[in-house]
Amino acid sequence: MMRWNKPLATVLCLALFVGFAWAAEESLYFDNEELRERYQTLTFQLRCPKCQNQNIAGSNAPIAEDMRDKTYELLHLGYSNDEIVDYMVDRYTEFVIYKPRVTLGTVWLWLAPVLGIVIGAALILWLSRRSRQTSQAPLSDEERARIQAILDKDSESS
Repeated sequence: MMRWNKPLATVLCLALFVGFAWAAEESLYFDNEELRERYQTLTFQLRCPKCQNQNIAGSNAPIAEDMRDKTYELLHLGYSNDEIVDYMVDRYTEFVIYKPRVTLGTVWLWLAPVLGIVIGAALILWLSRRSRQTSQAPLSDEERARIQAILDKDSESS
């Protein structure tokens, strides 16, 4: 009886680990390769609402799993990629897409860098012109005489 303990324990452990490996693999059936590619593209483009900067393809969060399932379902119902993205944005807000659309609410995201560059360039131009315009008062005769005396003294000592 003892000689069967080690092989039996080994087989049970292997069966347990194989079960975990199969459970971790997502098994989805696609009618054609185009649907599979669209699914992969969409799951890499959509951001997980729970995770920090992680797409739903790489997230293990339950909400990401729900989003993957819904993406799969909508693909099989014949939705286009844009319609699926619109559905996800309607449900989870613009946060789920990495490139926010240009709307009245997001226009500042697109204009802020341009405005920053324009304002910075204008400020630099204004400061440089202002520094050129500041003129120095002319030297008085007394100041010129003192400077000349210093220069003469310096040239004599050399």
